[in-house]
Amino acid sequence: MLRSFFLYLSQAVWAKDVMMHIGLARRTAYRFVAGDTLEEASAVARRLNQRGLEVTLDHLGESVISEVDARQAADDYLELLDAIAADNIRATVSLKLTQLGLDIRDDLCLDNMRRILERAGDTGCHVTIDMESSAYTEKTLHVFRALRRDHGFDNVGVVIQAYLYRSEEDMRALAAEGAYVRLCKGAYDEPVDCAFQDKADVDANFVHLVQQFLNPDACQAGAYLGIATHDERMIRAAQAFVKAHNVPHANFEFQMLYGIRPKLQQQIHDDGYRMRLYVPYGTQWYPYFMRRLAERPANVWFFVSNFFRR
Repeated sequence: MLRSFFLYLSQAVWAKDVMMHIGLARRTAYRFVAGDTLEEASAVARRLNQRGLEVTLDHLGESVISEVDARQAADDYLELLDAIAADNIRATVSLKLTQLGLDIRDDLCLDNMRRILERAGDTGCHVTIDMESSAYTEKTLHVFRALRRDHGFDNVGVVIQAYLYRSEEDMRALAAEGAYVRLCKGAYDEPVDCAFQDKADVDANFVHLVQQFLNPDACQAGAYLGIATHDERMIRAAQAFVKAHNVPHANFEFQMLYGIRPKLQQQIHDDGYRMRLYVPYGTQWYPYFMRRLAERPANVWFFVSNFFRR
């Protein structure tokens, strides 16, 4: 119930208008967001790099409805890629296709993605396409494959969500294609006809998909998996599998969100695994913040306790 409420708020315009004018909400959001500006995000990324942690930077934004704004979002990513190269930051970038015009025209979105991937190739950077709600899953995979197959980009990856029934088949195909995949549980409110509703079922499918993807044939094909979870049981299960099956560390990494479980993040790195943090920044923090509150009760408690402490 609480999760559904916060997911509803993440899309409610009236709630966004209210929350973005509450100073405490903004300050609390910045537990999970690196700041408003590229300079602030770059400073956070450098500090994380100094601790041995890898980074993926995300300029927050989604559901763009004008071509001008979509092209501006692409320009912002070009600036981000230039900053990563200029500052020698160990970072990839993540983005959403609706931020780049997917809801406007497919060719606009593809053109913006080509611009970004060409610049990323020039700077030696990798780009991951975030997955949005299930309404965009097929479209997102279509764009991802078009960029790889039709335009020859090999520096692009995609996200798959473990709570969707279709993800087993998607992961099987992507593994055979030698794709870069970030596997997460999923953060949208999905209907029962397309997604598991029970947490135990999502968790079980997450572990199953990790094991399915990290098979010898996929590793041979160059497939790479980002295991994106804060759940220690999922992490331990993945670690046990890769040890038991001698999966090379070059074929996977663990990923977490900036601001959540930093001690565990550091411990995973110290145990000899690659650990990457998803570091978002920008003024469009509201939907992202609401989804973080929906994911974990501890995040809600953090927000409420700060409110009353104030």
